[in-house]
Parts: sequence; C-alpha cells; structure tokens
Amino acid sequence: MTIRVLVVDDQAIVRDGLVTVLSLVPDLQVVGEAADGAEAIAMVAADPPDVVLMDLRMPGTDGPTATASIARSHPGVAVLVLTTYADDDSIVGALRAGARGYLTKDAGRAELATAIRAVATGQATFDAEVGARLVAQLAAPSPTAPSTHAPTGLRDRFPELTPREADVLERIAAGRTNPEIAAELFLTVPTVKSYVNQVFAKLGVRTRAEAVALVLR
Repeated sequence: MTIRVLVVDDQAIVRDGLVTVLSLVPDLQVVGEAADGAEAIAMVAADPPDVVLMDLRMPGTDGPTATASIARSHPGVAVLVLTTYADDDSIVGALRAGARGYLTKDAGRAELATAIRAVATGQATFDAEVGARLVAQLAAPSPTAPSTHAPTGLRDRFPELTPREADVLERIAAGRTNPEIAAELFLTVPTVKSYVNQVFAKLGVRTRAEAVALVLR
C-alpha cells in the first residue's frame, strides 16, 4: 500500500528536504506541499491524503489549529507532527488537537518513515524524548491530591481500569508497541494484546490514537 503524504512547513528549504527524503521511501508518496496551516486545511479538503506531516509554529494558521480542523473535518486523515520543539506545552497541545504522533526534526529517514506508517494505520507514535515526557506527565499526581498521596498515574483518572490495565494504557500513551510493553511489564505479547483490547473496551475507543487523545483530554 502506498501512503499519500502532505508536507506542511513554512520554510521552503525544509519542505524541499522532506520531499527529497520521503521520495526515497518506496511506499510513501508526497502528494502536496503547504506553507501554512490554512493552505494545509484547504489541500486536505480538496484531496485528502493519508498522512499530514505537520510543522507546529507557522505564521498565520499554526500547526495545532490546522490539526484540530483536519481532525474534526477529516478524521480518517492522520496528522504527524514534525517540529523542532519538544516542550510539554507543545506536545500536549498538538496531541489534544488531534495529532496521532509527534517527532522532532532530529528524526532520521527510517524513523520518520516508520512513524508515518504507524499513524497511517491508527497507531500513536512518539520519539524517545517525547515518550519520556508523556510518561512523566501521566505518572504525576493530581495537583489537587494531598501531598501524602502516592502518584497512581492513570488509575486516579480511569478507576474502571485495573492496575495492570492502567500500566498498559500508560505505555500506549507513551507510544510503546505491544512487544515493547510486553518486555517492560514481563508479559507475553498475546497477554498484552488482551490487555489492550480490555482497555479499549472499557474506555470506549477503537485505536491507540483515540486512547492517547482521551488520556490527554
């Protein structure tokens, strides 16, 4: 399957570089370039791609605004953020807007191609630094909790989950694959798949991206 990609960045030299890099990947096809969020929204409306590779900070309509508009109007189009910024506000803002993945521009061609394939199939994906920041946020105690309260992460927010299901959800939100979750929690991959299905059923979501969006809501 060829994945159709729209590249969005306000810097022409960055767009040119991304188009060149992606053209070397056989299963990826760049179908358009946009210089800002407004142009991206219009291009998606005219000919929806499979994936939008979205910069965050652009003049006029910025990345999060464009991402939110695309997510509302074209939920089948996956937005993958590619930016130089990896601060908490940028990450959470983009994911709350509806982005399925978040990479920094330090990513190499192989990592970028893998991330595009992942979001195109409904998965959530993040680079290592972003994943670590998400885990830290998810594990933090509620600001209204008393100081003696031990941080229990997602169990506070989703009491319907068992402790193990909360552990699995935390790792889904950090972009871990099933084999990675299995290795971290000392489980088999089929057991992790079972937990993932249970988490999705209890939260009323169908994909990893929807689960991440719910966590960050």
